[in-house]
Amino acid sequence: MQELKSGPTYAIGEFAAKVGLSASTIRYYEHEDLLKSHREANGRRYFTDTDVNWVRFLLHLKGTGMSIQDLKQYVEWRAQGDKTIPNRLALLKETRSDFLEKYREVQHHLQILDDKIDWYQHKESGETTSVEPFADYLKRIGHTE
Repeated sequence: MQELKSGPTYAIGEFAAKVGLSASTIRYYEHEDLLKSHREANGRRYFTDTDVNWVRFLLHLKGTGMSIQDLKQYVEWRAQGDKTIPNRLALLKETRSDFLEKYREVQHHLQILDDKIDWYQHKESGETTSVEPFADYLKRIGHTE
């Protein structure tokens, strides 16, 4: 049975460009059951704006560090309906917790980078003439072993 189309539809190449992925990645997402294409009567696949939004959401989850396996689990639970909301909520909370830990690490790395940039700028401008051994710097920021 042919689906009724409402709104624009996109061939795989157009869709891939719209979501910023390659066509092969779109096929991979289909193969992994993260995405389901629609089919024309002749079997040609197409995608809709709803699919664009879905992939963008998946990419946000992936951007938090969620693994493909966890994405697949989320998609599977979502397809099962509201009875799996507690499972999805737990997975999202766990992903959030893991992401926040990684985010804190990135913030720390950024602070170290900013500190070094600041020190070099002061050194280059002549505001400081001191020599800062890296070991002393690590001690100061609490990274001694």
